[in-house]
Formats: sequence, C-alpha cells, structure tokens
Amino acid sequence: MNFLMDNYGRVDVGFVKGSGAVLLDDKRKKYIDFGSGIGVCSLGHANKKLAKVISKQARTLLHTSNIYKIAPQEGLAKKMSEFLGFETYAFFCNSGAEANEAAIKMARKYGTTKFEKKKYEILTLKNSFHGRTIATLCATGQDKFHPEIFAPYIDGFKFFDRIDEIIENIGENTVAVMIELVQGEGGIMPLDKEKVQKLAKILQEKKLLLITDEVQCGVFRTGEFVTSKIYGIKPDIITFAKGLAGGVPIGATLAKENIFSPGEHGSTFGGNFLSTTTALATLNELGKLKVTGKLDGTIKIFRKKLDKIVSDNPEIFEKRVGLGLMQGLVLKDEKNLGIIFDKALKNGLLVLKSGKNTLRFLPPLNITKAEIKEGFERLKAVLKEI
Repeated sequence: MNFLMDNYGRVDVGFVKGSGAVLLDDKRKKYIDFGSGIGVCSLGHANKKLAKVISKQARTLLHTSNIYKIAPQEGLAKKMSEFLGFETYAFFCNSGAEANEAAIKMARKYGTTKFEKKKYEILTLKNSFHGRTIATLCATGQDKFHPEIFAPYIDGFKFFDRIDEIIENIGENTVAVMIELVQGEGGIMPLDKEKVQKLAKILQEKKLLLITDEVQCGVFRTGEFVTSKIYGIKPDIITFAKGLAGGVPIGATLAKENIFSPGEHGSTFGGNFLSTTTALATLNELGKLKVTGKLDGTIKIFRKKLDKIVSDNPEIFEKRVGLGLMQGLVLKDEKNLGIIFDKALKNGLLVLKSGKNTLRFLPPLNITKAEIKEGFERLKAVLKEI
C-alpha cells in the first residue's frame, strides 16, 4: 500500500544524495540538475556553508514562535531591505502561496483603510500562477487551476490577457495589481518593460498598489536580487519564497508600508530561527556571486548554450525565452515537451516543464562550468533521438 495522497504526477525516480548540481538516485545513477528543486536549491545540493549554518543552528535553537523576538528574522528583514535599496517591512511565512496570501490580505486592508469607499479587487494576468490555496488560486489567471471540484471560489479577482487591458480595466473597486514579471508556470515569458513601467506609474498616481510576485523570479534568479530592479520599478509589495533559504522552507512578503497590526495575520513556523538563519547565509553567498561577477558570467554561458541548442535544432525549437537563470526553450510542437522531459530523465538530466510548450531551466545559481557542459551534452544526446 502507498500511504501518500495521489496529488503529484511523480516519475519513478528517487534521489539519495547530491552535491552542487549533481544528484544520485537510489541506484547510484548520476543526474545533472537543471531544475534545482523547481528553483529552490539556489546554491545547489549539500552546500557546505549552508550545511554548517543549519547544523550549528539545529544545536542552538530551531523554533520559539513569533511571540518572542527572533534576532536572525530581524537581520534578514534588514538584509532584504538593503538589497532592495529602499525601506520595507517584512512578514515571514513558509511558502510562496503563503507570501501571496499575506499580500492579498495587505491589499484588502489597504483598500479598507485608505479610501472613503472600500476597494478590494485585485487584477492579475490570465497566464499567471500565484499559488494553490483558495485565495491564490483565485488570483491565478489560468483556467486549468479553477476546476469545479474546488468551487465556489472567492470574489475580488479579475484576469486580463495583457498589461494594456489591466490598465484599461482599473475601476472604482480596484485596490491592486498583482503580476509576475517573468511568468514561471506560464511559459517563462518576461512582461514588456515599458508597459510595466506605465502600469506602475498609473497605479502610483491613483494611490493603488503594485504587487510583484517574485516567488520564482526573485532572489537573484534573473540576475538581480529582484526582477523589479531590471524593470526599473519599486513595487509596493514584493513576495518571495523558493530560493530564499537554499532549500529550507521560507516565504516573505515585503511592503513599503507597515500594513499589519498585531493579531491581523501570523504564522506559527514563519520566520523561525532555522529558516531565517539559513536565508541570511544564502543571501550572503548569493550576494558574493553577484558582486564578484560569477553570477553574470554563469548566466552568459548558460544563455549562450541555450541559443546554440535553438540554432542547431530549428525543427524542434522556436526560440529561447526568459531572464538570467530562469530560462525556457519554446517548442514548435507541444507534444515534444513530455517526450524531451522523459528522455532527459532517462539520460540523467533534470529539466522542467512550463505552460504547454516550454522546456524550463532553473539551474543552481552557483552551477559550475563543468556541470553546465555535462548537462548540455546530455541534452544534445536527447535531441538526437527526437
């Protein structure tokens, strides 16, 4: 008997050990990991510095609850604000969905307290993904995430195809717009920079909120600490998770205003000693990668390899999309997405899917040149079979 719920479409592979961008399964077969646990293991597997920090913290304190002061939580909030370059207030939780839930509640409170008539609607894009709780499913614009089995859904969300449509439909009930600057589950598609800047300006003029969901595209994944820096905007609320603590569960919602009051929101586990200490260590290491130029160099190498794959296989791929080390290859025939995923797995390469026709790549941010080379050799071997 399998005692697990059947809610994941798992493949028949299990891993027992890792190092950097390399994983070993229970048969000791070697894999190159171009997915890093869906963008979570930002410093790869079994990182020695993170392991040391986690071990030390486990021997000291794991958890005391948010009833009491937590020094590394305060330090992490400060560090993230410094990386952003403007003052923010942080709420810590355990996942991206929770971070977006907090952002939704912040927006609802803002819309109740800042205007004479309550504003509550949040506008999002149809190709978006913001989480799997009921509220974040409602913010998610893809129809496939709204099956009847989970209905009824809550009110207060509207989806639109394009940024222009969002701008045109800002109404008297609108309090915020929530967007992913690079849509992670929607095809690794970066939004248009000028249109995002136009949206940000309009929302600022109307004193409405811009929320950027950087759960997947944040924490240096696209080359900067936040993708909003690349877009030249300063969102009112930014959400984080995935790569923030290198594999330890954490989520964060940062806002320009100190919106919550005591008792209005909370998390038992959120921001505990283990997660925030590990996140601080992760950010220190990622910051070094950025400052030394190693991250930018890795991005350049990886992007060049992907471009070569596209040019060498024009019958399979349409184009490369994405930013930094959040990349995708758009397939001409969506039927090949599952085929390449399966063949890559058999050939010892872990890649991901995005949307209907995009092969997704989220390698560790500290992946080595040797690991990149070996991974692409395995991908080339797969493509020869297509």
